[in-house]
Amino acid sequence: MLSPIAQANTEDLPGVQPFIDKMVAEHGFDKANLEMLFDHVEVKDSILKAISRPAEKSKPWYEYRNIFLTDSRINGGVEFWQQHKEALEAAEDKYGVPAEIIIAILGVETRYGGNVGSFRVIDALSTLAFRYPPRSPFFTSELEKFLILTREEDMSQLEPIGSYAGAMGLGQFMPSSYLAYAVDFDGDGHRNIWTNPTDAIGSIANYLKRHGWGDGASIVHPTSVSLPLSDAMSANDLKPAFTRAQLAEAGFNLDELPEGDDELSIIGLTQKEGEEYWLGRQNFYAITRYNHSRMYAMAVYQLAQAIKVKLDAL
Repeated sequence: MLSPIAQANTEDLPGVQPFIDKMVAEHGFDKANLEMLFDHVEVKDSILKAISRPAEKSKPWYEYRNIFLTDSRINGGVEFWQQHKEALEAAEDKYGVPAEIIIAILGVETRYGGNVGSFRVIDALSTLAFRYPPRSPFFTSELEKFLILTREEDMSQLEPIGSYAGAMGLGQFMPSSYLAYAVDFDGDGHRNIWTNPTDAIGSIANYLKRHGWGDGASIVHPTSVSLPLSDAMSANDLKPAFTRAQLAEAGFNLDELPEGDDELSIIGLTQKEGEEYWLGRQNFYAITRYNHSRMYAMAVYQLAQAIKVKLDAL
């Protein structure tokens, strides 16, 4: 049984020494420095408990939506928009991602930076890499990326804070996503997604753009269906795969769908009175690359619209 907090060393964590040797051989890290670093890593039982916790029963959409579509989160989004208007406009100009979508992701992920996590990233990733066998390869890879990014950014490996799973900053990037998509959007020489909203804004916009966001394209459209759905159409696959002709033949109402020949996804969401249907375009799919959940993407979309309506009414 682990103590709630255990100081790590190579004897306590047998996987550490091979990991250190790999970092030295493949990335040119100093062996003595890494051994000293891991002597200061704390293995936390609370992290293992958090990641091992049985998944809660999946909430229906009408309950999930109410977590994020709140007055406080909408008002917080309006305030964030007012405070960071220039950076949001610059991100929209460069990447084509509307300000309200960027803001909504920040709102869903961390309440606009109000809850970025409380664990040292090095502790979270080391605990999961070396004490959580079910996902050890994934977290070992993320630990590798974390050490690389701290070296690139010339930051202390012991200072960055994140979630129990090692997600970092206002937008909760994993280290691999940081290396691939984080940007220095204010030009100060650092990709600071922890305390620099401008860099967080640019990084989220870049992430969505790199995952197929289309400038000026629509996102999702409400619909209804008059016929029973086939198994293929009721599967709720996230990737757009159906043509307008296929949807019309299946009984979907396309009256609110703008013209276009792009394929669409079918999004089924459970309301108290029954199933609600939407048709998602490529931009909806891009949001699901941030979190592979149709309910997450719809919460982002609807929060974004609510924030924009509130701001426009001021």
